Amino acid sequence: MAGSAAPAAGALLCALLWAAAAAAAAGGGPGGSPAPAAFGRVYRGAVNISAERVYAFAYRSEPGQVDAVRVYVNSSSENLRYPVLFVVRQQKGVLSWQVPLIFRGLYQRTYKYQEVSRTLCPSEPTPETRPSDQIIFVDVASMAPFNIAYELLVTRLENFQLETNKAFNFTASPSQPQDVDSVIINVVSDAAYPCSVVSVQDIVCPVYDLDHNVEFNGVYQSMTKQAAITVQRKDFPGEQFFVVFVIKPEDYACGGSVPSSIHESVYVQAMFFSFLSFLSFYLGSVVVAFVHYIRDHGNDENLRVCPSDLIVPQSKVSLYEDTGVQVGIVMGPDQDMECQSRESLMLMKDLRASPLPSQERAFEASSPEPCPDPYPEELAFKGVEEDESSSSGGRQMSSPECRPPAGSDTDSSVEEESDFDTMPEIESDKNIIRTKVFLYLSDLSRKDRRIVSKKYKIYFWNIITIAVFYALPVIQLVITYQTVVNVTGNQDICYYNFLCAHPLGVLSAFNNILSNVGHMMLGFLFLLIVLRRDILHRRAMEMKDIYTLDYGIPKHFGLFYAMGIALMMEGVLSACYHVCPNYSNFQFDTSFMYMIAGLCMLKLYQTRHPDINASAYSAYASFAVVICLAVLGVVFGKNDMWFWVVFSIIHVLASLALSTQIYYMGRFKMDLGIFRRAVMVLYTDCIQQCSRPMYMDRMVLLIVGNLVNWSFAIFGLVYRPRDFASYILGIFICNLLLYLAFYIIMKLRSSEKLLPIPMFCIVSTAVVWAAALYFFFQNLSSWEETPAESREKNRPCILLGFFDDHDVWHFLSAAALFFSFLVLLTLDDDLDTVRRDKIPVF
Repeated sequence: MAGSAAPAAGALLCALLWAAAAAAAAGGGPGGSPAPAAFGRVYRGAVNISAERVYAFAYRSEPGQVDAVRVYVNSSSENLRYPVLFVVRQQKGVLSWQVPLIFRGLYQRTYKYQEVSRTLCPSEPTPETRPSDQIIFVDVASMAPFNIAYELLVTRLENFQLETNKAFNFTASPSQPQDVDSVIINVVSDAAYPCSVVSVQDIVCPVYDLDHNVEFNGVYQSMTKQAAITVQRKDFPGEQFFVVFVIKPEDYACGGSVPSSIHESVYVQAMFFSFLSFLSFYLGSVVVAFVHYIRDHGNDENLRVCPSDLIVPQSKVSLYEDTGVQVGIVMGPDQDMECQSRESLMLMKDLRASPLPSQERAFEASSPEPCPDPYPEELAFKGVEEDESSSSGGRQMSSPECRPPAGSDTDSSVEEESDFDTMPEIESDKNIIRTKVFLYLSDLSRKDRRIVSKKYKIYFWNIITIAVFYALPVIQLVITYQTVVNVTGNQDICYYNFLCAHPLGVLSAFNNILSNVGHMMLGFLFLLIVLRRDILHRRAMEMKDIYTLDYGIPKHFGLFYAMGIALMMEGVLSACYHVCPNYSNFQFDTSFMYMIAGLCMLKLYQTRHPDINASAYSAYASFAVVICLAVLGVVFGKNDMWFWVVFSIIHVLASLALSTQIYYMGRFKMDLGIFRRAVMVLYTDCIQQCSRPMYMDRMVLLIVGNLVNWSFAIFGLVYRPRDFASYILGIFICNLLLYLAFYIIMKLRSSEKLLPIPMFCIVSTAVVWAAALYFFFQNLSSWEETPAESREKNRPCILLGFFDDHDVWHFLSAAALFFSFLVLLTLDDDLDTVRRDKIPVF
């Protein structure tokens, strides 16, 4: 009975196919019965909106055998509006596609294929002991009003099942994937590209064998020249699986290059503009330095005089009693009448023009224990000493002979920072000196210059360490963001200005990254300018120049170096943020802005308080606390009221604590007794008797500063701005501007001058900042809103057809920061010829 069933079924199938063929021959048109077809034969025809073709392929499957069928189709038509549609119906599935077949690559690029081949879902082996008959229908149709030619070829795969340790060679293309069954897969290719994907999938239908769906099932690897996937039995309980090989339409996934959709000349023009714009700053700096060199060199020539005008016999000394300063001009017995520098006459002229207070007195040239004279045959200036209890100074102005050799200024770790306040003569009277009503720079520059310089150099080395450890994870994170955008195609992740976003390589908005080059170039230029000043200062110290030793603001360049590094890192991290701008990584764009504002305030304070400025460790620890608060604000600052209450309390208390330290010059101890002392001060000075503040200028600054900070705290508590990072940055910038304005006003009140260069820098800073802020407030996107709402603010490019408003903000803000740094660097150049006991502290 069982033996006769198979021939009967076969006869029935043949009868059905004969009937279908007869119906087709009788004029079966669209929707008619399928025409019988044979494997391995190419069928050619044409279809249109009123004519379609249906083919039926029948075959017999042997027991325990896995049969796979592959369909090849081709159409010469490139008309995407009227493609040829192919539908394959099987016993357990339907598969369809169109020709031309379209694949989409990175940035929605399209790739068109007119020849397509697909492997149909293989038949599953059955426990039956007799053969089974299978049938496949292929429908070919089109909605075109005209005929479109096509070709169809259906074949049975002979080597569908792989054998272990036996190589299998094949070829593939993006529109012709291959899938086979195996246990261990090792795929080798002679060429690195095109990029391909090897996938191991479970025995399910349909097979995921296209570029956009091959990753949806099983495990997969991208591949250039070699791939190997080890398949475990537990992952496939049926002990069978498909191996799918898919060619990528682009090589990006395997590390290949991505073709740009914009002409190369546009990028070249934009790069030239960016670099040449900031190279002009280098040229300007070179011109200024050259002018200074010519001027100084000319002054040196004009100040050369013959010794007959200056020199007196060796045994005689000129004493200027009206100044209280003894000046000796000594010439060696063997010296000829060669020209000497007139620097000594300039010094005497300055001393006559600004006589010392009446309390000052001059020592005789022959003191009981004189310092060894390092200039036995040159011009020597003997010592000046002032009474430490006088109101004008409090510092002994030591002569060059008694100072340590300038060449000993090294970075050796032998001298520790703990040495700063352990000198008995400073420890004994620092409370008296620093609490005087009228302070002068000589009162706050008593410590060893070498030790203090080393203290400020720590700022430079620490910020380099911080930059490396902070920037590397940031770069890795934003690369991951960009990769997710490129792979998933979800452009709602990053808030670009899509109307002016020019991709390059894997970057979606290269113009926003390129515009940050100004921060790095101008930061490096500022480092070069500071280095030049540092070298000139060291040379003057080695020559024991009296103006370098006892005149002007003490030169410490560590904070300036740190500011230059911070400006460069702001460019790096701003570029990282603009790789994929969004709410989570905005803190990267602002972190070093906090540090720049903080370092500028520290530098302003250090100018007139070189001995009592904050150490690098405490300063950077404070910046770390600020950045931690910024991160907490990003996470909790949206709607959590408790966070804003805690932050406002911390803000107000920190402002009060810092104000107390500034007002009392660091002599107000911060311990558990601070509250008792604060209450006592308020009671005695404000309630018991309302007395005038001892330091009125400082009090005015601190009252205004606290009002500003308390206003920020109240504003944050009431409105709770979502952009917490910008809120903190606004606090820093307002405090910096307030302190800078106070410093310049006090400088002018003290009858000090503003030289042309700092005046030019101040004006340039104000003008460039005003222009920069105009472009900053041209909101082109906003991650505070939804992606759809943000794109409503997008605008076209405004500069060279490549840069938008925010890019112009990058250019101008880099220049504004550079000019701001130059203001701090040159602001007190007018004091280089003023004695430190004549420079007021404010």
